[in-house]
Amino acid sequence: MPELHLMFSRQRRWMFFLLAIYVLGWGFTSYQTIFLGLVFGTSLSLFNLWLMVRKMKQFGDSVSQGKKVRSLGSFSRFATGALAVVVSMRFPEHLHLISVVIGLMTSYIVIMIDFFIHSLQIHK
Repeated sequence: MPELHLMFSRQRRWMFFLLAIYVLGWGFTSYQTIFLGLVFGTSLSLFNLWLMVRKMKQFGDSVSQGKKVRSLGSFSRFATGALAVVVSMRFPEHLHLISVVIGLMTSYIVIMIDFFIHSLQIHK
């Protein structure tokens, strides 16, 4: 499990870097609804990433102890996505819906990019 926490640490660092860029975009451009949607969606995406890592750790602990295995929390992540869409549709003057959806997908994009970068560094 240590490699899971190392991966999460790297991915969390990338997510915070993207969030900082989005906040700067929100503060210094005229596309405030788009960048606020990206901030909102990416924040929830980071929460989903943390939730997924936590559930994977619990899953690994349960398997190693021979206990019954519960789900990996897909319903919680879907509910977070639904909440993001509902909030962005409720406040369209502040949040751009497409930006929120792109922000929700950010953690999966970061996971893929981190995997490719890390696998290239290992094979050198």
